[in-house]
Amino acid sequence: MPKDKEKDIKVEIKEKKSKEEKKLKELEEQLAKLKADSEHWKNEYYRAYADTQNLRKSLEKEHSDIIKYRAMGFIEDLLPVLDGFHMALANEPTSQELKNYLVGFQFVYRNLVNVLENEGVKEISPNIGDKFSDKTMNAVDVTVQEGEENLVTKVYAKGYELHGRLIRPAQVSVSKNKKEEEPKESVKADA
Repeated sequence: MPKDKEKDIKVEIKEKKSKEEKKLKELEEQLAKLKADSEHWKNEYYRAYADTQNLRKSLEKEHSDIIKYRAMGFIEDLLPVLDGFHMALANEPTSQELKNYLVGFQFVYRNLVNVLENEGVKEISPNIGDKFSDKTMNAVDVTVQEGEENLVTKVYAKGYELHGRLIRPAQVSVSKNKKEEEPKESVKADA
């Protein structure tokens, strides 16, 4: 009987070993699955973190732009006032009383311009003879003349920009060469 017992013990050991190997394999599979899940959620966390950081940067830039350009609407409303000052200061006074008013207007105008410059407003003031730039100027009229084309011939209103962003382009007249009309050939119909 010792052989039978020995045989039973061997069979029992084999069965135990088989069960343990099976259990070990199941545990290894479960571990691999948990590692994959862990890696998946780790990637999801990093993706969500990156999205949050990108959103934060975007909101900070948007907030910065809002603060930087907050005065744009107000400045647009001031442009007719500045145009009025330009017209008033361009005229020559005919009497001493008008000269005194003009001195006061110049003082108020300079103060207003200084405040706007401190806010980041820059005046776009093209000179007659400057090359036309469609980025900072708007051609409201064309003057036919000899010479080079696309030169400023008259400035109707100055332009303005706030921190490099155009508020209003300068309103100008632009030169254009005379073109001789080509004689049109008339087609005669034979009757």
